[in-house]
Amino acid sequence: MPPIRKQKFGYAKRLEKKKAEQLTQSQSGTMDNYVIKTPHVSSSNNEDVGNVGGGDNNDEYVDMNVDEDGVNNTDVNHEDVDDVNNEDVDDVKLDNDDDDDGVHDEETNIDYDHVEDVDVDINVDIFDPRNWDSLSSDMIKHLVAGGPKRDKSMEKGPKDKSSRRFTAYYTRVLPNNDKCDREWLVYSKELDKLFVFVVNYLEKALRKNHIMKFLAKHNLAFRGTNEKLYKKSNENFLGLIEMLQEFDPVIKEHVRRITRDDMHVHYLGHTIQNEFILLLAHEIKSKIINKVKQAKYFSVILDCTPDTSHQEQMSLILRYVNVSSTCVTIEESFLGFLNVDETTGKRLFDVTLDELKSLDLDIDDVRSQGYDNGSNMKGKHQGVQKRFLDINPRAFYTACGCHSLNLALCDMANTCAKGRDFFGIIQRIYTIFANSSKRWQILKDNVKGLTLKSLSITRWESRVESVKAIRFQISDIREALLQVAETDNDSLIQSQAKSLATNELGDFEFLVAIVIWFEILYVVNLVSKKLQSSDMLIDIAIKEVKGLISFFEEFRETGLSKAINDAKEIAVEMDIDPVFVQKRVIRRKRQFDENTIDDDASFSAEESFKINYFLYIVDQAIGSLRTRFEQYTEYANIFGFLFSCDKLKSYDDKSLKLSCTQLEAALKNGERSDIDANELFMELRLLDNFLPSENMAPVDVLTFLKQRDCFPNALIAYRVLLTIPVTVASAERSFSKLKLLKSYLRSSMSQERLNGLAMIAIENDLLSNVDYKEMVKNFALRNAERIARFTD
Repeated sequence: MPPIRKQKFGYAKRLEKKKAEQLTQSQSGTMDNYVIKTPHVSSSNNEDVGNVGGGDNNDEYVDMNVDEDGVNNTDVNHEDVDDVNNEDVDDVKLDNDDDDDGVHDEETNIDYDHVEDVDVDINVDIFDPRNWDSLSSDMIKHLVAGGPKRDKSMEKGPKDKSSRRFTAYYTRVLPNNDKCDREWLVYSKELDKLFVFVVNYLEKALRKNHIMKFLAKHNLAFRGTNEKLYKKSNENFLGLIEMLQEFDPVIKEHVRRITRDDMHVHYLGHTIQNEFILLLAHEIKSKIINKVKQAKYFSVILDCTPDTSHQEQMSLILRYVNVSSTCVTIEESFLGFLNVDETTGKRLFDVTLDELKSLDLDIDDVRSQGYDNGSNMKGKHQGVQKRFLDINPRAFYTACGCHSLNLALCDMANTCAKGRDFFGIIQRIYTIFANSSKRWQILKDNVKGLTLKSLSITRWESRVESVKAIRFQISDIREALLQVAETDNDSLIQSQAKSLATNELGDFEFLVAIVIWFEILYVVNLVSKKLQSSDMLIDIAIKEVKGLISFFEEFRETGLSKAINDAKEIAVEMDIDPVFVQKRVIRRKRQFDENTIDDDASFSAEESFKINYFLYIVDQAIGSLRTRFEQYTEYANIFGFLFSCDKLKSYDDKSLKLSCTQLEAALKNGERSDIDANELFMELRLLDNFLPSENMAPVDVLTFLKQRDCFPNALIAYRVLLTIPVTVASAERSFSKLKLLKSYLRSSMSQERLNGLAMIAIENDLLSNVDYKEMVKNFALRNAERIARFTD
């Protein structure tokens, strides 16, 4: 017996195909029974609004193509409804019964009490399609923001001439029986008509749910080892697409078509990701450059660090006075990482100059430079600052205040043998516990407060946290060391722990030293934190440094006695004899012609500590601070009369005129100067009559001047003053993003992509103001296929 044939014969298959074609032809134009495409009309406000009036009992198709920013681009769509939303009309249920699918959307409510700067008539129902042809721009904006409003009381859809009903109007049943919400479809019960509410989905996604914006803002990796949906290791971007498709019908339909190979151009690949990253970064950078050009004067802040692929990256930060808003603000904006192949002063300068030219910024508008204390940066002969000054003598150089404080502390400790020994003990205490989980548990059992921290190699002021943990818990830490000495299996560790507990922590001199160093580090750290603010002003920085020098001068007189008293309280708690012990000094063998006089022979232990330790480090601090902040004194001589209203009013005519003349000379390049001394003098004298009686800071004075046009020279003088940077902290903060972005897993990232991601992550505050409409237009214009897809 021959096998049963499971497939149809060729004739049967051709007959079935013919019947299907006849059925398709018989249903051609069926949607036109429910939708009438009407031409648009122009409203009184010269905006194209879809005509929803007219017609008898026929339904109308109106394309409310409104941008997210409220701009009405309403136009009649001459494609099928399904083409607008990439959906097939084959799923629409057309029958003669009156059944309803029972699916209704929740109503959308707008709280008009919380709407700002709009003109909305609360007596007009903006969600009623009957009113759409008469809505104002503000009404259309809120209609788009709120989305369409569905009639939940509706039981039956509109009828065509054959009395058939369009029943699957709010949802579409997908081939897998999932239901897809047609959020763009609106039914008017009063008119018995169906309306289409279409928003520019690409721009909407960019503005609200843009995955690339989210990932870049939070420094997250985009792709893994696989770039296909629903595959392992496809990482964050495709993973979020998979998640969002469960909630967003547009993305769901897009994913369905991709997974079924219904489309090949899906815009989810890494090439498109890179394009959008660069487009976003370009928009942000353009906004920054526009603000810099509007400010005119700006400062250049540079700092370098190697990345994970051992390439030297130089962070470029511009500081400027933002005068675009009513209130004047000081801003420091990131403009990218510059890959430099060598770190000589000439090379760094050339790279910076080329970048400024590419950004269309004039080097003659640079009024200050801010770098660290590296010789390639601050060098007086070959450094970057010298090369800038050769071209533009008005580009004042300011060494980073925080770096200078750090180096002052380094001078204090490293030039004193006992200072080096002190910090060596602090690190040894941390190391002995940190190198073993068992010993660390012993520490935790004995110390319930502050955690021990390792010493920072470069940031000396941050060592206050390491010293603080021991300063206020020294008794508990000593007990932990003694327990380690008794229980540890390593004899070397036992010996080290016992030595630290008895010899170092049991020495009264060490107790006095830890009190002194905590006081010094605490005060310096406070000043350093203040200077790191991006809007820190040079006059406040000068005041802080002067206050720090005054602290050391006073501490020199009273600090030791207070430290001894505090140390005695600790000694009593630890059962230690609170006296300085004369220690035997081991000296090297001297040659016959060397001086053998013992300078310390006539001093007691306490006097020796005071002279060779305490006074030594304090005097070193005072001298180092004065030397490293010499530039601040120069700024005070040039701009000091502008630091406050009270100081300005305290000048007599002769002194004020002399100060104006000095400022004119400082802001002069060749024969050109930013200000005229005589005019500035007259403006400042006149300004005394207008300024309020209370003392005002330079920012407040500039805000006051900005609202008036009769003080042009004073306006320039204050803008230049506020442009001067204090630290390079903004550049250092950008390095933290660099480490997150270019990690060892992403070490092969291109420089262009790195800068794009860094720009979005660092300047993410500007994301909300990005012109997404223009961005989508630029994306579409890159090739012909996109022009057809995304442009009218």
